[in-house]
Amino acid sequence: MSPWLTVVGIGEDGFKGLGRNARHALLHATRIIGGQRQLDLLPVCIRGERQRWPSPFSLEPVLAQRGEPVCVLASGDPMFYGVGASLARQIAADELLILPAPSSVSLAAARLGWPLQDVVTVSVVARPFAAINAHLASGVRLLVLSNDGGSPALIAALLTEAGFGPSRLTVFEHLGGANERRVDGLAADWQHPSSADLNLVAIDCLASSDTPPLSRLAGLPDSAFQHDGQLTKRDVRAMTLARLAPMPGELLWDVGAGSGSIGIEWMRTHPSCRALAIEADTGRQGLIEHNRDALGVPGLHLIRGKAPDALHGLPVPDAIFIGGGLTRDGVLDTCWQQLRPGGRLVANAVTLQSEMTLMNWRAEHGGELTRIHVAQAQPLGDFDTWRQALPITLLEVIKPL
Repeated sequence: MSPWLTVVGIGEDGFKGLGRNARHALLHATRIIGGQRQLDLLPVCIRGERQRWPSPFSLEPVLAQRGEPVCVLASGDPMFYGVGASLARQIAADELLILPAPSSVSLAAARLGWPLQDVVTVSVVARPFAAINAHLASGVRLLVLSNDGGSPALIAALLTEAGFGPSRLTVFEHLGGANERRVDGLAADWQHPSSADLNLVAIDCLASSDTPPLSRLAGLPDSAFQHDGQLTKRDVRAMTLARLAPMPGELLWDVGAGSGSIGIEWMRTHPSCRALAIEADTGRQGLIEHNRDALGVPGLHLIRGKAPDALHGLPVPDAIFIGGGLTRDGVLDTCWQQLRPGGRLVANAVTLQSEMTLMNWRAEHGGELTRIHVAQAQPLGDFDTWRQALPITLLEVIKPL
């Protein structure tokens, strides 16, 4: 089957910036669907019926025209945070032709002389700005797709609050068009409350001298989290996450999440990692919400409830961490039943009662027990001595296929 649908990426330079194939597709389309801004870029010689996307957005106007010569107009590269990716999930590849234009990210990198492969791209188009926090480190270069004209000022404020006020910002407006404009400045000194709605923000990250570095590896300092003492401590957290072994795209249940540290660090390992934090205490729920935003994983989903009742109906997890509620009837068994075959379950016990629960459960289901002892050097008068933290019993088990 030859393609009936052509997705044309169009830039700020409009119809004159399109290649021959894109122009030919638009000239011969019976219907052209796009946003008003893209449709306004077309000349009068394009005779196809013009149709705006519905609100709320839906692909149905395109799918309803299957078999007719239809064009969809999109900004820049339709496969880069664009409608092309959505259409490709609904329409077979042999029915679809995508003709991209340079994306705003490509144009910005060209203007700045930044190698695109060395740049991190983040979108805040209808997404939480807090996602930027996960990428902040001195020397990192970010290209942020803005939501609207107020985005650059909000980004500058976020950077300053996170300790990255010295970072250099460049705002590009209307990239590739006749109205292209560039504004430069430091995040801490940003004096521009609004920009053109169509803009992109480039960030050359630089931390203040007193801002502690936060690695993407497991084992952030305890001070990176707000907590009420219910926190899996740094060294134990690193060992626990090593056994949970996060992989791209996988889902974790953090049961009895406390301050959310395990789920948060799971998600920080890769942008596609997902986590559910199950927590019944309202005070700790607030801590989880603060920590997930401050550490750049606003997508962590908080389940307000107590296991095992709160676990029913949730998406099937690839891994489960149980940090609290081990002695509660049904918690371990429910987690084990819900875990996908081949998935990992890790549980940490501090009390004798929870340790006995793990040992009895292991006798039936198997797994590996590890005893963790951590001591830190602390003052004792004029000398130093080792202060032993409470020992942790860790159960690690993989569900049979």
